[in-house]
Amino acid sequence: MNKIRYLTIIFILFCSRSLFAQSAPAWGGGADQNDMSFGFTFQFVNSYLKIDKKPDWRKPYFDPGVNSIITDSLTSISSKSSPGFAVSFLLRYRITEHLEVRTTPGLVFADRTLSYTYADASQNVSKPIQATMVEFPLSLKLKSDRVQDFRAYVLAGAKYAKAIGAKTNKPDIDPLQALVTNKNGFGSYELGLGCDIYFEYFKLSPEVKLSNSFGNILTPENNPFSSPISKLSLHTVTFSLLFE
Repeated sequence: MNKIRYLTIIFILFCSRSLFAQSAPAWGGGADQNDMSFGFTFQFVNSYLKIDKKPDWRKPYFDPGVNSIITDSLTSISSKSSPGFAVSFLLRYRITEHLEVRTTPGLVFADRTLSYTYADASQNVSKPIQATMVEFPLSLKLKSDRVQDFRAYVLAGAKYAKAIGAKTNKPDIDPLQALVTNKNGFGSYELGLGCDIYFEYFKLSPEVKLSNSFGNILTPENNPFSSPISKLSLHTVTFSLLFE
């Protein structure tokens, strides 16, 4: 929650620059004079996994390969927020003066981690889920009237994310060395708010956005770390700077 609070403060500071502007409105690079415009974005990403456990998730894991139990009873499975970043290309198309459609396809670098604690603390382990994602979002952006060099907006949409270079488990891997893997592709919905700040030669848009994945992104596998989990979903907070 502290990180979300800091992002909101930064967002307000960015937006407040134009609230008190008294000079003639800036040109903004002419972005609003065209139906279509282009740009790029830099994004700070903070994400975590929501975990739904099976009813018997605490049960020690029985390995059929050695015909014996190889872990103690689980006491918790958790996922802490993990930072990351993204770079994206921006394409905007104006539908009306106050409504536009926008896409920001790009690369996201954000690892997640699952932490497992056991009755025998010596078995405690963290499992990173390493994946570079290519995202294809599509959003509707609803804008307010422009006041000097400022315009607020809200947006809503959906995106499809595709993993590249993700690691997978080999058939003969030691169960205690197994990875927790996610589906290579999944969808999410997005909600956000931001403001357009107009400068002479470009438009800057600080933005805060929330996204939650649809369905279950866990790849079901029979190992000590995937078997106790029935469902994983990805929750992300993104702070973006869009240059147009």
